[in-house]
Amino acid sequence: MKVLPAIDLLDGKPVRLYQGDYAKEEQVGEDALQIAQAFARAGARYLHVVDLNGAKKGERIHGDLIEAIVRETKLRVEVGGGIRTMEDVEAYLNLGVDRVILGTAALKDPAFLKEALARYGGRIVVGVDCKDGKVCASGWLDQSDVDYLDFAIEMEQLGVQTIVFTDISKDGTLAGPNLDMLEQLKRHVSLDIVASGGVKDIGDIEALRRLDVDGAIAGKSLYAGTLDLKEALDACAGDAAC
Repeated sequence: MKVLPAIDLLDGKPVRLYQGDYAKEEQVGEDALQIAQAFARAGARYLHVVDLNGAKKGERIHGDLIEAIVRETKLRVEVGGGIRTMEDVEAYLNLGVDRVILGTAALKDPAFLKEALARYGGRIVVGVDCKDGKVCASGWLDQSDVDYLDFAIEMEQLGVQTIVFTDISKDGTLAGPNLDMLEQLKRHVSLDIVASGGVKDIGDIEALRRLDVDGAIAGKSLYAGTLDLKEALDACAGDAAC
């Protein structure tokens, strides 16, 4: 299982939100690049980055900062937030980003998703962000009536290989991931699933490994000190996907 430390960017600063609420932001450092470099020194190979301004506005905001992170760390960076057009996809991939995460666009513009998949295949990841089981968009501010399982099944049928699943009610809470919903996803689709939201400690990492998901994203737990990144990486070091 991959372990992906997370950096969320808001107004140029690394922050964490509580349950996706922009009004409940907590700045977790002064310099996102320095944080990414620290993750790399701890042994991380992957990094999950979200442009929160981009997610809200529907455009790329932190391209220069993300480019610096890619260039200076050599981490395999996946980026989400505000990616709505093929120009956005290509701009990030041209910066050296490993893969891009489509959320709102995947939900609202399936034709664009199909085109992106046809061009870039596995470098296109879909974010399945849900609240009360329903998929959300636009920086989690817009809740649809689409069931998360139905959406994941549809994504698999379209040719998506990987999804990032987030139960928004768990995000930033350190309350543990939603294992029940993740287990339901495992039963209904054969996609690679990256679990996001709620990871608190090494026990949660082990629980996700037992569930056999492809990856686990850790954000607040790393900044709060309840999870040691090196310990999490060591726990997964023998896994084929790590």
